[in-house]
Amino acid sequence: MKVLGIGNAIVDVICKVEESFIKKNNLTKGTMKLVDEAEFKKILLSLKIEETVAGGSVANSIVGLSQLGNKVSFIGKVNNDDLGNKYEKSLTKQKVKYFYKKKEESSPTGTCLILITPDSERTMVTFLGIAGKINDKDIDENAIKNSELIFLEGYLWDEGEPKKAFDKAIKLSKKVAMSLSDQFCVERHKKSFLNLVNNKLDITFANEQEILSLIDAKSFNEVISFGKQLGRILVITRGEKGSVAIEKNKVIECDSQKNLKIVDLTGAGDLFAAGFLHGYINNLPTKNSLEKGTEMSSKIIQKIGARLD
Repeated sequence: MKVLGIGNAIVDVICKVEESFIKKNNLTKGTMKLVDEAEFKKILLSLKIEETVAGGSVANSIVGLSQLGNKVSFIGKVNNDDLGNKYEKSLTKQKVKYFYKKKEESSPTGTCLILITPDSERTMVTFLGIAGKINDKDIDENAIKNSELIFLEGYLWDEGEPKKAFDKAIKLSKKVAMSLSDQFCVERHKKSFLNLVNNKLDITFANEQEILSLIDAKSFNEVISFGKQLGRILVITRGEKGSVAIEKNKVIECDSQKNLKIVDLTGAGDLFAAGFLHGYINNLPTKNSLEKGTEMSSKIIQKIGARLD
């Protein structure tokens, strides 16, 4: 396998809502909120579902890599329930090898409500269910050893058990990439994330807010200085300002695509990571990897959901 993703196995439930719905449910637009089962069901009651798809940040990236013709696999914890079965089918249909054996669990399969407001911004309400309970026993050692690179997501740090899964996967892997996932996530786990970025990760993906928050930087110049002394690869997406990769002392920039008809920002970062990793594992120059990431994220934001087909 070229890339093995380890992440939250979450079924995405995509819904269109008005601005008032976000306010009424005390949500912060453009962020992800973790809720318990009761709150999740309460919010779900008043929604009209557009579509459901196997999601989770890293799973979206892995499907993107598969669509670009790479041999990829995924580990994510689901229950042996209806949504868990749908999740597995949705991935295998995309030619992703699923290295996880479903069993009866105490919690249901994780679900994420993706609420899209008229301005195309997406606000997420996530009930992790069993997804966040991934542990070291769920990690297939041979799958890790037989992969050129593993890709992890910061979201998985939102519960205790996954740390053991992360540690085991990192120890066994040849190369490690990780996405910082979300600004709230970074603020909650700043010390752990900083340790990972400084000492364990070969490639770190972040957006501008996440990296500024991680290193308590006031300006982007501080981020550049941090990236240069890191000695690893730091990839930062900056919305309309494009993207930047800092590799040892080199700073490589890529412009964003202009005049796009944006309908939904879901999966923009996930598909950007897929494009970049495609370039990286196929030995393309870093500039080309950034361009591939930009191309993939530009395509995805012009359609609903996090799938290109």
